[in-house]
Formats: sequence, C-alpha cells, structure tokens
Amino acid sequence: MSDAPKILIVEDDEQIADMVRDSLNEQGMLVEVAADSAAMDAKMHALDFDLIVLDVMLPGEDGFSICRRLRGSGDIPILMLTSVSSDIDRVVGLEIGADDYVTKPFVLRELTARIKGLLRRSRVTSQRPDSLRKSFFRFDGWQVDPARRQLHDPSHARVAMTTHEFDLLLAFCQNPGRVLTREQLLSATHAGLAGPIERSIDVHISRLRQKIEKDPRDPTLLKTVRLGGYIFTANVEEVHV
Repeated sequence: MSDAPKILIVEDDEQIADMVRDSLNEQGMLVEVAADSAAMDAKMHALDFDLIVLDVMLPGEDGFSICRRLRGSGDIPILMLTSVSSDIDRVVGLEIGADDYVTKPFVLRELTARIKGLLRRSRVTSQRPDSLRKSFFRFDGWQVDPARRQLHDPSHARVAMTTHEFDLLLAFCQNPGRVLTREQLLSATHAGLAGPIERSIDVHISRLRQKIEKDPRDPTLLKTVRLGGYIFTANVEEVHV
C-alpha cells in the first residue's frame, strides 16, 4: 500500500468529495479530503501527496489563489474542478499553473482517467533509478532531464514545471527546428485538455516562455509560426550518459 498514489481532494461539497474519494479508493488510491485551504495546508504538512484535485469555489481562499500559491513552492500535479464552464476561467486556471481542468457536472470515469494520466506522467521518474537514465538535452545553458522530468536553468537551479509544460518542452527538444502544429503539441501532452485546442496550447506555451525566454514578449527560442504552430529555434544538444 505504500506505493499507492496519495490524492488530496480540496472540495467543500461533501457529496462530491465523497463520491470522488470512493471512486479513487476503488482504484487503489489513498485519498484525503479537505474542505478549505486551512484544512488543505494541515494535511499537506502531514503527508506528501502525489496529486491535488482542487475546486475553484471554496470558502475563504479560492482555488485560483490556492493554485497560484502551490505553484510558487512546487510542481505537484493539480487538476482543477469547478462548476464554472467559461473558457476564460479555464484559461485562468491553466495560466496560473493547473495541469488540467474538469467542469461540473462531470463523468466520474473521465475524471478518474485524467487523474491516472497525470499520475502516470508525474510518477514515472520516481520509479526510474539513476542507472536507467540514458540521455538529457541541453540548450542555451538549460538542461532537460527526461528521466527525472526536471528542468535546470543555466545557474543549475531547478525550475518548477507543470506536467503539460514539461511534456511540451520535451517535444520541442526532440524536434528542434521543426514546426509543430497545435494538434501535434496536444498529442504530446497525452491528454485532451479542457477547452479549445488553440487556447489550451497557447496558454501552456505562454507559461513555458515565461520560464525559458529572457523576454517572453519577444521570444527568441520558442517562436510562433503564423498559420502553422510553433518552432523551437534553440541549438539543442542531446547528451547520452
């Protein structure tokens, strides 16, 4: 049981929280529930969770604020859950670092599948010993480690990345100098993001630029190709170890 994924549900609707918890328990996951940010903080202080299911409309500190705060201190996968269905709210959630976004009412099977997908990608590195690391990528002083799913800046500091941000960066490193369409990039994230393809991908690209570009408003590494998609212009070196 020690290897079972640990999930924290932050949801003030007891009926929804219980329903999701029971479903995830049936899938072999260990689940805790918090009704507000204070309860969430207490549980996160006591346990290390693998993923957070975060409702937007909470008493006190709302989900957007919580997500922004969590992203400032780590890269735990966050799936936002809300009754708000507008594209604007989806985009805001993605902009502040959510990995995925599901609106109520939702199909429990789909929610579970999305959670499993995020866990699968975020946990793969913790299951790989150093001896299985085969290669990493370098560009402009940056280092991308696919096995550990880590990005280090030119000063060797680790940069926090969401699951989708890392998936996109890895796709670009594997295809330098090649135009990748939004559909190809969506496929690289291994998940159907909520909302229109263009908006979802563009939001993640914007966040990625904030992390690797000297001036995100005038990108030199990750450029937009009109009517085409995006191209990674960096000189990428693949280093085998």
